[in-house]
This record gives sequence, structure tokens and C-alpha cells, in this order.
Amino acid sequence: MQYRPLGRTGLNVSALCLGTMTWGEQNSPEEAFEQMDYAVANGVNFFDTAEMYPIATRAETYGRTEEIIGDWLAARGGRDKLILATKAVGPGGDRFPYIRDGQPRLNRRHIQQAVDDSLKRLQTDYIDLYQLHWPERTTDRFGKLGFREVADEETVPIEETLAALDEQVRAGKIRHIGLSNETAWGTMTFLKLAESGKGPRVASVQNPYSLLNRSFETGLAEVALREDCGLLAYAPVAAGVLTGKYQGGRRPEGARLTLFPQNSRYMNPQADAAVAKYVALARAWDLDPAVMAHAYVFSRAFVTASIVGATRMEHLKLAFQGEQATLPEELLESIEQIHAEHTYPCP
Repeated sequence: MQYRPLGRTGLNVSALCLGTMTWGEQNSPEEAFEQMDYAVANGVNFFDTAEMYPIATRAETYGRTEEIIGDWLAARGGRDKLILATKAVGPGGDRFPYIRDGQPRLNRRHIQQAVDDSLKRLQTDYIDLYQLHWPERTTDRFGKLGFREVADEETVPIEETLAALDEQVRAGKIRHIGLSNETAWGTMTFLKLAESGKGPRVASVQNPYSLLNRSFETGLAEVALREDCGLLAYAPVAAGVLTGKYQGGRRPEGARLTLFPQNSRYMNPQADAAVAKYVALARAWDLDPAVMAHAYVFSRAFVTASIVGATRMEHLKLAFQGEQATLPEELLESIEQIHAEHTYPCP
């Protein structure tokens, strides 16, 4: 297992971060325990979760994933050997009527309550990396490509959010902070405020990154490298689409996009065409398509860790193979040729 610096925190995290968003929905607590046991036994020291998990999010299961992790920590111990990351829900309009009176915001009151509630569910005294799940303001996130300004938008200023996080750091409840689904402008704004002494420095940005969505490379990759604020890449196999299992309109029983067809981010004709070429390329090199997709993400210099969420143990084991694989230069050149033909099919 490779270990990489988490920003300028002094912490080193495993390149493979265990994602957890299916635990409590697609995965039972017993299956989650098996994944955590296997991951730790194979060198993983980094778990990522969120208060809103599991996905698909609903009132009946809200917070269940953190509770499962908390139960595992209570049963297994070893909290001091893990880097535990979670996230605070951002504004959601009417999406989250069951979270903080249905109006979650990134202000002092909401962040304080979110942190306290996560600590209780996780059965721990501190969170190593506390992230903002998405910005307070409108951005080109979640499948959008291209910024459209919203006039007269009421948002919590970034400076106020950072001050609220600083209070939690000073209280010892969180150690470091990170962003998620963020832009280059937002990341640099947080970093500049920290440099001026107005709060803790951002350690990472958790954004989507895969062969189907390399938009992080435009703007944010430079920030990640020059500012020591690396990418925590989520959806490295694009919700399983890059494995090829959905090709030809197939919908395998029990698969994520079969159960939740509303998650259409990685399902469109452009993606289908790109996936066909990536799958064919992997097989021409005698590689499992999932291994190639994972290995590509692990190989990027701006990636601190790749967040791997698996509903089945065999999927998790393929990710471990990808972490150990080295893709030949000729194969990487072929990937670039496909990317040039199918650029950002799934932003």
C-alpha cells in the first residue's frame, strides 16, 4: 500500500481510501464490517463517510453509515491508527427536510450541530478530516459543466464558514478540514483566508475523478499540486460504469444503477461510446477494466487518495489490484487518445 501526505497536516494516508456510502442501504452492517476488516488488514488507514450517508439518502437511514463505523470502532478498537473523514451536508432546499429543520447551512450553528452529531454516531472524540460536502453557493457541480451565476443569491460567506470550522478545531473536535465538490476559485479563497490567519488550512478537495470525468485537471490539478491540497478522488470507476457491466443496456441484478436508475450521471450515449473503447483497451492489454480504471486514478500526481466504495468484496479486491498496478506508457498514450475523442462525457 502506498501512503501519501494529506496536505500539510503531517498525516500520511493510504492511497486507497475506503468509501462507505452504501453501508446501511445496499450493504448490511456485517458486510461493512467485512470490508473494514479486509481494508485495515491490507494497509488501509483512511476511511471516508458523510452525515447524509447511506445513498440513496432518505430520512429512515440518515446517519446510519456513521453509526455502522462507530459500532465497528467500538468492537475493534484501534481508533488512533485510523484517519477518519466525514462531511457536513450543505444547503439542499427541500431535499433534506429531516436534517436540521430542513434548512442545513454552512454557518456556525449548523456546523457545530453537525460535528457533534457525527461524533456521537461515530463513537469517537475527534474527526481527523472534516469536509464540506458541497459549497454554500451555486457552482457547476454534480454533472454540470459550465458556470452560471445566480443573481442575488443568499449564502453564508466563506469567511464565516471557515471561522465556524476554526472553532471546532480549537475545541479539539476536528483536526483538519477539507472541501468537496469544490471549484478552483472556492479552494483558493479558503486557502487565502487561512494564509491571512482567518482559520485552518484546507488539506484536500474531494471531487469526482475518473476516465469519464477528468474535469479536475482543468484548474484544480494545478491548485492541488502547487498548494499541497490534493484530490480525494470519488467515483474512480464512475459508479461501476467503467467496469463494462452496464454495456449494451445491461442492468445486473443488485447493481447500483439497477437499484437507483435516477443516478444517471454516468449514463449517456457519450459515456457508452467512451466506455466501450476503455473496456476494449483494457482487455487488449489483458487487464480487468476496473483494474485499469483504478490504476489510472492512483497514478495521477495530484491525487492524494482514491475513494473506493464497493458493494461486493470482489469489487474491493479489484481496487487493491489497481493500487498496485503500473500502467505501461503505451497504454497511457492510448488512454489519452480515447480521452481526446471523448473529453468529459460525464462531468
